[in-house]
Amino acid sequence: MSTPASTPTSRRGQIMQTYQMAKRSDPRLGLIILATFVVGAAAGFGLMWLLPGDGALSLVISIIGAFMIGMLAALIVFGRRAQKAAYTQMEGQPAAAAGALQMLRRGWKVAPVVGFTKQQDVVHRVVGPPGIVLVGEGSSQSRVKALLATERKKHERVAYEVPIHEVVCGRGDGEVPLPKLVRHVQKLGRNVKPAEMTDILQRLKALDAQRGKLPLPKGPVPTSMKGMRSQQRGR
Repeated sequence: MSTPASTPTSRRGQIMQTYQMAKRSDPRLGLIILATFVVGAAAGFGLMWLLPGDGALSLVISIIGAFMIGMLAALIVFGRRAQKAAYTQMEGQPAAAAGALQMLRRGWKVAPVVGFTKQQDVVHRVVGPPGIVLVGEGSSQSRVKALLATERKKHERVAYEVPIHEVVCGRGDGEVPLPKLVRHVQKLGRNVKPAEMTDILQRLKALDAQRGKLPLPKGPVPTSMKGMRSQQRGR
């Protein structure tokens, strides 16, 4: 009988992979995390030492508190810098927005590459509280907008009365930069209740079945930022 993988072991491996990935574009990451831990621990020790009490017990509590506060500060800095490094490494890659959208938490359904052109312009779909969000990216803004318009018409046929939003990911005028994409999508409002999402997803299945299998863009499609998302939660 197979033994399930140990959760602490998998988390440690996930943290190490995230650290190694981030360090490639942020060589000083280790020193910054260490300095953050030391400063946080010193501040924590000072705060704990000011609490009422004396003797060995007070010292032990101060040391434990210093360690916990130092670790918390280090994890926060690590998560933020690792996320920034991940965006830096993904930006410019084919379908990079698909990787960023994986940062969306429970209550969102991401479908990478629901639309595609020969020039590697792509459209991803997100279903969540705002309704349906179509996210386009590519080398030509005009082509991306045309592809978004086509996908919008297709979605309107099966998901009528559902709000549909269009977002272009990029650095051009009117586009949303990759690091700000998730926050932008989250701020599009709350137009759909969780109970309505099941019906929307069922309707979209019929549309997806008509497409067949879409060819993916050449090169790696970065679609996994779940490890980063766990770091942001402090897991």
